[in-house]
Amino acid sequence: MVIERTDVSDAKELLALQKITYKSEADIYNDETIEPLMQTFRSMQRDIRQKAVFKAVDERMIVGSIRAYLIAGTCYIEKLFVYPDRQNQGIAKQLLRKIEIFFHPAPRYELFTGNQSQKNILLYEKHGFKIFKTEVIDSTLSLVFMEKYPEIAESDGITNSIAIGEFV
Repeated sequence: MVIERTDVSDAKELLALQKITYKSEADIYNDETIEPLMQTFRSMQRDIRQKAVFKAVDERMIVGSIRAYLIAGTCYIEKLFVYPDRQNQGIAKQLLRKIEIFFHPAPRYELFTGNQSQKNILLYEKHGFKIFKTEVIDSTLSLVFMEKYPEIAESDGITNSIAIGEFV
């Protein structure tokens, strides 16, 4: 498997995969209108042009993706997803590590997920993220905001010198 930068030619395949993978999130919240399911092709193309978007490719098929961007020293991570049949194989972890390498030495990383998305929260906690804020959206949804600082990344053994070879 290879983790590499996405380009606009991947937009259609990436959007289709995103809609498949976020269906389980929509089911958790009983809400088919969550943003990843509503994203348009043009919006996906814009994300690819404006953000660092990486894809996990195995046998010429995109099996996962992640996006991020940097503002004022914080790397904001968005839309980490892995094809359902390929989950629990370390792909999400590799995508997260790729973002940390790409944005090294960002002083801070931030992401969010839904409060009922326990699998996501556990993944992020295993990767060194800590909950720092919860924002109530409505009676069925709260967003859990998580952050990670470089000293946490270093203690996980994630450094450029160790990880670069994994993604070449």
